[in-house]
Amino acid sequence: MKFGVPLGLLHPDAWKDVAVAADELGFESVWLPEHLVFATDLSLAVYPGASDPGIRPETPLFDAPAYLCWLAALTSRVRLGTAVQLLALRHPFVSARAFATLDVVSSGRAICGVGAGWYRGEWDAAGVPFESRGARLDEAIEVVRRLWSEPVVSHTGRFYSFREVAFEPKPVQPRLPVLAGGESPAALRRAARLCDGWISMPHTIDSIRPQLERLGTGVPVTAHAYALADPDEVPAWAALGVERLIVRPWTRSRDAVSRLAAFAADHGLGHAPEP
Repeated sequence: MKFGVPLGLLHPDAWKDVAVAADELGFESVWLPEHLVFATDLSLAVYPGASDPGIRPETPLFDAPAYLCWLAALTSRVRLGTAVQLLALRHPFVSARAFATLDVVSSGRAICGVGAGWYRGEWDAAGVPFESRGARLDEAIEVVRRLWSEPVVSHTGRFYSFREVAFEPKPVQPRLPVLAGGESPAALRRAARLCDGWISMPHTIDSIRPQLERLGTGVPVTAHAYALADPDEVPAWAALGVERLIVRPWTRSRDAVSRLAAFAADHGLGHAPEP
């Protein structure tokens, strides 16, 4: 089992120390969420299925691939992912450039987690139609994959059209992984049809089973498992087909590094010695 760390659930002041600790302790990956902008009108910010706003406008927001580039310079092994990037909120040129840059400066450690998003306010603010975000994301995934792999690219589609362009440098990874987030039927289809895996919302073993049944077999799964408390639980996740658990063994940001160290010891994490 691979273990990841969700930096977005920490105060930003702790991100650097936690990422460096994760790298040194043998965690496989660190993950940042992203939003482009928050509107002050909270009527647009109620998370589906909830009654309270899912955002606070005063929350500091960072460009996730740019921030991960900085963390790449401070780490050497840990993979650097987004959970998730609103890929379709920008032109595919912008997104493709950001993740190719991250992959190059990290020597091939980028993971592009993407989602269609739930928060209408930032789409309205950016002037991008919210209703077509899923179809726009599907086309954007197609475009960035071509930019990352083909010598020259032209494209004519529903949302994006451009004459032939060159795109260099290519990512270091022959196939920079794109993982789909979201739990709607469309998101699960996207993960299975267009992407290299699926990223869940926070779940327990029992609560994730219906989503995995809808997802089908053969799709690599990254699960947010914040309630994971016992190493004996890990084989049960693996038996469901989960290959990566994103864990949060702390309750307070100031305890994150020490709790990561305890988790690493309990779960037998570590790196082989340098040659």
